[in-house]
Amino acid sequence: MMVIDGAYGEGGGQILRTALALSLVTQTPCRIEQIRAGRAKPGLLRQHLTAAQAAATIGDAEVEGLEIGSMQLTFKPKTVTPGAYAFEVGTAGSTMLVLQTVLPALMLASGPSTLQLKGGTQNPYAPPFDFLVRVFLPLLNRMGPVVSAELERPGFYPAGGGECRIEIDPVHALAPLDLYERGTLQHQRARNLVANLPRHVAERELTVIEQETGWPRARLDIEVPKRAFGPGNVVMIELAYDHVTELFTGFGARRVPAETVARNALQEMQSYVASSAAVGVYLADQLLLPYALAGGGGFTTLPLSQHTLTNIHVIEQFLDVQIDTVAISPQLYRVEVHKR
Repeated sequence: MMVIDGAYGEGGGQILRTALALSLVTQTPCRIEQIRAGRAKPGLLRQHLTAAQAAATIGDAEVEGLEIGSMQLTFKPKTVTPGAYAFEVGTAGSTMLVLQTVLPALMLASGPSTLQLKGGTQNPYAPPFDFLVRVFLPLLNRMGPVVSAELERPGFYPAGGGECRIEIDPVHALAPLDLYERGTLQHQRARNLVANLPRHVAERELTVIEQETGWPRARLDIEVPKRAFGPGNVVMIELAYDHVTELFTGFGARRVPAETVARNALQEMQSYVASSAAVGVYLADQLLLPYALAGGGGFTTLPLSQHTLTNIHVIEQFLDVQIDTVAISPQLYRVEVHKR
């Protein structure tokens, strides 16, 4: 049985999700110890519990330690079964992180699957739904599977209540993908999602972006969802290039001025633009697992986060791959995946 140290590196929930995902794909039993030991509230929270339950369901797994607060989980998968599944976090915990746990196995399964996910879709501590649709899935689909996603109701922190539907048409094996250059900029825009809050919040955020970028108002949109539970606000800046699209987000929070929310997104965007990296910090983290499953490929990115380095460590324990990271300059890294 594979034993994974949940306290390694940044010691967060990514270790659990990656371990469960690869346990399903490789059919390797594993025990994850010291789960989320690096967090203020260690152990399984609701979204981690839901992710583990989802993995157990699709993999018909035997599981021990499946309870809130558990610091250890033993996971013994059997057969991954594609089909129609519904999973509910029950809080504003991220549905995207639940998807992250089961998608690798389902996109390599013997048949198509549909997932109905309920919980948070716009969470400041996870990739938002828009990142999934605009940034990650177009690249993943270039590797072979056909995965689509539809947002039926946004779910903001802390109210949650979001709902999305994921359709997965799998592939036998993933094709490697190289992403060393962005290519030419094709379009740029900013979009504000604001629910159950005064419209001027969104207008103030977009005004800051307009002033900083000089973009015309036609590229700045406000969207007011009618079915959202509770208040919520997120500003998203999108840059689409020939080979990759990136999305930079700022999340509204109590006692945080709208102008600060916009500047947080702008700062992320400016750091990316100032580099020559094809892949941003968060996308780099998301691409590691499919690249490793493909057994090859590479990309350029910004300096690697502790989160990314920890993810590499877990992946290399399950798969017969080597992930090399080389600093080309202080602000540019090259990541290469090779079969051992």
